Amino acid sequence: MRAMTPADVDAVLNIERAVQAYPWSRGNFTDALNHGYMCRVDEMDEEIRGYAILMPVLQEAELLNIGVAVGQQRKGVGRAMLLEMLDVASKKNMLRVFLEVRSANAAALALYRSAGFSEIGVRRGYYQNANGSEDAITMACELTGELNG
Repeated sequence: MRAMTPADVDAVLNIERAVQAYPWSRGNFTDALNHGYMCRVDEMDEEIRGYAILMPVLQEAELLNIGVAVGQQRKGVGRAMLLEMLDVASKKNMLRVFLEVRSANAAALALYRSAGFSEIGVRRGYYQNANGSEDAITMACELTGELNG
């Protein structure tokens, strides 16, 4: 894994468009890079397999986006990306990481729980979906220097 660069945005955007019903725009990724967010990619054999964006806010951070290429899903890339972002936050002396996840995304909820995240709230109608909107589960992970894996 390595830091995302502007040259990676096309590949990241292609993954985002393939895996998200309501994908981020090129501008969203460019803004994240330009604002100094912690942006990482997982690359193997010169091919980007996944990406994650973490926004630092004082001693906390929010995981804004994480995505894994369709052909790389269910191979541990998402878990590796998540643990990388928790490690990055921990090394920056952050105390906790927050995220929102679609309430219907059982696989993501299980992944986040297994990495030490717990549910702290619900944001009603937070995400768009084909039926109008869907709730988001808000989760937090306290960073203690020891990451779950």
